[in-house]
Amino acid sequence: MVGPRIVSDVEDRAEVELLQARLEKTVQLTKKIKTSQARLETSGSSVQEAIGPIFDNTQRLQVLGKSLHDLNLPLPSAAGLSQYLASLRRVGRALVPLASSNLRSNQEAIAALQSLGNYGRQQVEEVFRVILSEISTQVEPLHYITKNLQFPLAPPEKSSVLNQINGAATASLGPASREGYVPPAARIYAEVRGRYLSCSLQNLAAASLNTAKKRAPDAVYRRGSNGIGTYTLALEGLFMSEVDNVRAIFAAEEWSGVCRATFRTPLADYTKTVSELNSHIQKNLTTDCFLAYEIIDIVMTLSARLEPKTVEPKEPLLHALRPVRETAKLSLRELLDDTRRRIMHIQVLPSDGSVTPITAETMARLQNLPDFSRPLATVLVSLGDGNWTTRASSDQASGTLSRKGSYDVGADPQQLLAHYCLDTIDTLMQNLEARARALLKHRSAMGAFVANNVAVIERAVRASDLGPLLAESASRFDGWRKKGVSMYLDGWKEPSAFLLDVQYTNRGGQRPPSGGSSSVNSIEVIKSLGNKEKDAIKDKFRGFNTSFDEMVGRHRNLALEREVRSLLAREVQAVIEPLYGRFWDRYHEIDKGKGKYVKFDKGQLAAALASLG
Repeated sequence: MVGPRIVSDVEDRAEVELLQARLEKTVQLTKKIKTSQARLETSGSSVQEAIGPIFDNTQRLQVLGKSLHDLNLPLPSAAGLSQYLASLRRVGRALVPLASSNLRSNQEAIAALQSLGNYGRQQVEEVFRVILSEISTQVEPLHYITKNLQFPLAPPEKSSVLNQINGAATASLGPASREGYVPPAARIYAEVRGRYLSCSLQNLAAASLNTAKKRAPDAVYRRGSNGIGTYTLALEGLFMSEVDNVRAIFAAEEWSGVCRATFRTPLADYTKTVSELNSHIQKNLTTDCFLAYEIIDIVMTLSARLEPKTVEPKEPLLHALRPVRETAKLSLRELLDDTRRRIMHIQVLPSDGSVTPITAETMARLQNLPDFSRPLATVLVSLGDGNWTTRASSDQASGTLSRKGSYDVGADPQQLLAHYCLDTIDTLMQNLEARARALLKHRSAMGAFVANNVAVIERAVRASDLGPLLAESASRFDGWRKKGVSMYLDGWKEPSAFLLDVQYTNRGGQRPPSGGSSSVNSIEVIKSLGNKEKDAIKDKFRGFNTSFDEMVGRHRNLALEREVRSLLAREVQAVIEPLYGRFWDRYHEIDKGKGKYVKFDKGQLAAALASLG
């Protein structure tokens, strides 16, 4: 029994060992399988990475097939334009991943896409031109200006289509092609709309030049009589509307460049017109310099109004303004020199002391200046206080300009304008006085001439905006008026001299009384005189009567301004009446009331003097 059991155990052990051996082989085989599986997975990933882009590109090319087919077809009608633009945009989107890959197989596809994109852009850009031309019909600016209407904008539906075309054309480019890219749509817009602006403004440009032509050679320019103001209003209105159009059609980063290109031609036309007007002004500087001031004001205002919307026109406008500024500076000196020249060319002055036309003409010029105070402010400040005189100009050229006349950016423009006006008046009066002394014979006529001119000047100042400007300069006018009165009274020295007598206080007898007429006894005075002294008194009365009548007649023959006549009458009365009253009180009994020598009593003389006014 023991033997079989032993045999059975041996067999069992042998089977166990066999199973264990098989188990170990199975474990080893499992490990090998896992290792092989890992290797296969790694190889599969590499294959997928290599084949994936090719598969993706193949899919994209298949998807683009329809788009390429659409772009190769003739340009559709407006109803199908959206689909055409969508295909054009898909070309741009497809170029992005293709351009970023380094596969050679993509290069031919990229070239084909770019070629088709160019073709598609050309097609839609032609549509852009056609649509833009349809809404760019020349307008009549005066219609919108006179009725205070906004200049026409592009219809919203047209702007929307133009915006889509520009966006699709830009989107169809590859990333590399967009750097420094100027959309053809922008060039087309600048060409078409720039021509539209120029054509709409051309009649106003011509009108500005035509209205500058002078009907009379000495006619002084009046503000607003030239067409440049209307031209500028139209330019501003059209530009404002055009900026709105540009913003509706183009992307924000394109606005500045499109506006600059669109405005280039109309701004060049405007600059040319301003230049031609400036040439006209230089040929007629003394009468049309006010047009230069007006142009400065108009262009400064235009630049300020356009700046909040677009700064592009600012530099061309300021460049166009520089020559006009120089002309304006020159005019201030030329007006002074012209005043001197015209007065020095006067060969005859009216003997009645009446005012010459040059005074009224000069004051008419000055009355115009406050209307241009804003543009003159910049001109006067840049010129400097006092640098408008010929002497200051020569000093400036030689480098010896005084500190008072140097450039001062903080100077008060109103004060500078007042100084210029006063210098002009002083120049006028100094030269008129010099000519009066040279050409008029009688001092009374000279004085009347000076006083008359001062009166006309003061009247012109009070009747215009020069009044507030020169309110603190009354002393200047008083000085010239007193000079005229003094010159006039010089003519009355002769009758006054007859009323002066010599009284001796060291002779015997009572001292001559002083004081009023009640203290003088003419009879006693006459009795105290010797025969020669009596004869001298008679001669004085005769001389006074003759001289007085002559001066009264000369006074009546003078053409005096109303205020000047009354002023001179008062001044003569203040001189003659006291002298005659004293002389009459002492010596009127020389002819014992017969009137042979004493022609006037005091009341008669006072009445005669009062009649002078």
